[in-house]
Amino acid sequence: MLLQASGITKYYGATPVLDGVAIQINERDRIGLVGVNGAGKSTFLRILAGETAPDAGSVSKPREIRIGYLAQNSGFDGQMTLQQVMSSAFGPLLKQEEELRRLELRISDPAEQEDAARYEALLGQYADLSDRFREAGGFEMNNRIRSVLHGMGFGDFAPDTPVSALSGGQRTRLALARLLVVQPDLLLLDEPTNHLDIKTLSWLEQYLRTYAGAMVIVSHDRYFLDATVTSIIEIERHSATRYTGNYTRFMELKEAEFAQRVKLYEQQRKELQRMEDFIQRNLARASTARRAQSRRNAMERIERLEKPGHLKQASFSFTTERRTGKDVLQVADASAAPAAGLSPLFRHVSFEVKRGERIAILGPNGVGKSTLLRALVGELELREGSIRWGTGVMLGYYDQEQRQLNPANTVLEEVWSSYPQLPEAEIRTVLGNFLFSGDDVKKTIGSLSGGEKARVALSKLMLRKANVLVLDEPTNHLDLWSREVLEAALEEYEGTLLFVSHDRYFINRLADRILDLHADGVRHFLGNYDDMIGKQQEMEEWGQQTEMPAPTADPEKAANDYEAEKRAKREERARQRKREQAEAEIERLESEIAAVEEEMASEDVFTDYVKLKELQTAVERLRKELEAAYAAWEALVE
Repeated sequence: MLLQASGITKYYGATPVLDGVAIQINERDRIGLVGVNGAGKSTFLRILAGETAPDAGSVSKPREIRIGYLAQNSGFDGQMTLQQVMSSAFGPLLKQEEELRRLELRISDPAEQEDAARYEALLGQYADLSDRFREAGGFEMNNRIRSVLHGMGFGDFAPDTPVSALSGGQRTRLALARLLVVQPDLLLLDEPTNHLDIKTLSWLEQYLRTYAGAMVIVSHDRYFLDATVTSIIEIERHSATRYTGNYTRFMELKEAEFAQRVKLYEQQRKELQRMEDFIQRNLARASTARRAQSRRNAMERIERLEKPGHLKQASFSFTTERRTGKDVLQVADASAAPAAGLSPLFRHVSFEVKRGERIAILGPNGVGKSTLLRALVGELELREGSIRWGTGVMLGYYDQEQRQLNPANTVLEEVWSSYPQLPEAEIRTVLGNFLFSGDDVKKTIGSLSGGEKARVALSKLMLRKANVLVLDEPTNHLDLWSREVLEAALEEYEGTLLFVSHDRYFINRLADRILDLHADGVRHFLGNYDDMIGKQQEMEEWGQQTEMPAPTADPEKAANDYEAEKRAKREERARQRKREQAEAEIERLESEIAAVEEEMASEDVFTDYVKLKELQTAVERLRKELEAAYAAWEALVE
C-alpha cells in the first residue's frame, strides 16, 4: 500500500464538497478519478498530494514514498532554460555528479598520486560514489531528459530555450515532462491532457502504460482513460464509489447498477402498495385485524429505498430551418496567419465539403487549426487562396476562446440579446436545459467557470438553428457526462459539421472524414480517428506516403465511390443507434416480465383468480412484444 485516505471531508463555506471519502492506493494501481464539474475531484487530489488539508479525515503514507503532483494549469516562471528545469528534478544526482567531477580532478592531479595509500583511498571513494550514481540512474539522466522532452513535444526546442519564451500551454507540458522524468512512486495528475495534441497524447499514453509506479488521474478524455487506467473512482453527491475496469467498463457497470437499483425500487414500491392494500381491506374486520396490524408493523420496519435518479444533466438538440445546397464549401490554395504581421501557419490548403458531411480537422499544436476555422467564418482574411460557401448556408460558430461572450452581461442578457425576438420564458427554458435555473441566470459571464461559459455558448448556438456548424474544441471544459450529451445531440443533427478536436472519443463517434492539417497543405482520410490510424499504419508498412492518392484515372467514379462510402458510414451509424435502442427495449421488456412473474408468485395474488388472470394476460402481451423486439434486433445484426 502506497497511500490510504480515510473519512476525507471538505467544506467550502457551508457547502460540502467531500463527505467521508476513502481511497486506498496500492503499488501499480492505475486509477481514473471522474465526476461532474464541481464534484470535488481536484480538491480530493490536492488533499492526497498534501497541498490542501481536509476538514476531517486523514491521509496515511510511508515516509519514504515519492509523490509527484501535477495541478491544472501549473507551469514555470522565471528565466530558467528547458535543460535547467529538467535537470533541477535530479537535485541529489546533480550533487553526486559535481562530487564525481571534483574527484576526477583530484585523481588526475600528480600531487595526489605521490602518496600511494591516499591515492588508493581516493580511487576507492570514486568507485563507491560512481556505483551509487549508476544505481540511482545518474548515467541515464540526460538520456531520460531528452526522451521525455521529445515525447512531450519539445524535440525541436534548443536546450537553452528560456521558459519565458514558452506559452502557457507549453509551460504546463514542461511541468508534466519534469514530473515524468523524476519517476515518483505515485503520480497524481489533474487533467494532464490539457494543451496536448494527439501525437503527444499518444506518446503519453504509451509512457504511462509502462510506468512502474502507481497513478491517480483526473481526466475528461475518455479515450485516454480507456488506454491508461484499470479502475475508476467516481465522486458523486460528495461520496466516492470504486469500479474495476477502464472508463468504458465503468459506464457499463454503472448502467447495470442503475438498472438494478430501479428494479429493486419498483419491486419494493409494489410490495409496499400490496401491503398497504391488504391493511386497508382487513384492518376494520375483527377476524383479520390482527393480521393487518402485524402487516402494518412489518411495513413500518422496512427501510425505504430512495428512488434512483441520475444527476441533472444538460439537455438540448441542434435543429435546422432549411437545407443547404449539395456543395457546402470550397477552399482553394488557402494560406492564413493568426494576426497581421505574422507569418502564415499553413499554405496550399484545398478541400471541399458536401451537404451532411462530418469532418474533423486534426494536426499538431500550432499548425493553425483554429486559424483556419476563423478564416472560414470570416473573422480572419486569407493571405492567399479563396473560400467559397455554397447556397443556403447558415453558419453557426463555436469559439473555444469564447471571444463572442460579453463578460459584463448576465447569462440571461447574453443569450436574450442575441435573440431579442424570443420571449423571456423561452430563453429561460433553454437556459434551464443547460443547467442555468433560478438565480443562476443572473450571474455575469465574467464570473462563470470554463464549463459554464461553454454551456452559455452552446445554448446560443442551439437557438441559431444553423445548417452548418463550425466548432473549435467544443468539448473543452465539459465534463464526461456533458460530452456524452453533446455527442448525442450532434449525432442527431441533420446539417453539416466541421470541427477541430483533440478528443479522440468524440472524433470516433462523429467524424466520417478527417483533414490532417500541416504546414504545406492537408491530407485527407475517410472514416474516423481509428480508421485514420489504421490507414497510416498500413501505408507505413508498405512504405507509402500517408496522403491519399489523387483520383486521376476516373474522377467521376472516384467521386461516386467516395459518396457511396460516406453514405454507407451514415447508414451504419443509423443501424448502430437502432441496435442500441432495440437492446434497451429488450432489457426493459425482460425486466417487466420478471417483475410481473414475481408478482404472480406472491401469496396474495396466487389466491386472487381475477388478479392472476390480469397478470397472465399482461405477461403474454409482454412476451409477444419481446419476441418482436428480438426479431427486430436480429434483423439489424444481420
